[in-house]
Amino acid sequence: MADEKKGGMTVAEAGRKGGVKVAQERGRAFYEQIGKKGGETVKAERGHEFYEKIGKKGGESVRASRGPEFYSQIGHKGGQKVRELIEQGKRLGRAAAKKTEESEREGEGRAPTGSAGINSGRGE
Repeated sequence: MADEKKGGMTVAEAGRKGGVKVAQERGRAFYEQIGKKGGETVKAERGHEFYEKIGKKGGESVRASRGPEFYSQIGHKGGQKVRELIEQGKRLGRAAAKKTEESEREGEGRAPTGSAGINSGRGE
């Protein structure tokens, strides 16, 4: 019924055409704004339990279509990614510490700068 032709265009075609026009006129930010507004409305009307319920339904649907092994695979991939990110953070931390240490060594042996020189406080 949604694809009935009235005037040479299906409802789906008309909706798609209208969506393209709105996207061109208003841009991505408009969709982000109305999506956020809609999400806040649903949250206010239905509460936290609604999201738990639909999340559980979605998870059961995925398990039925892809099997429990799918969750094992994506969990393993996620764990590998976390390990990579931790290693990257450690490397960046070591590099920053090394850079700080080098800049501190460069500053050794130089005369202090600023107003704390030998003649400070004498009124000269």
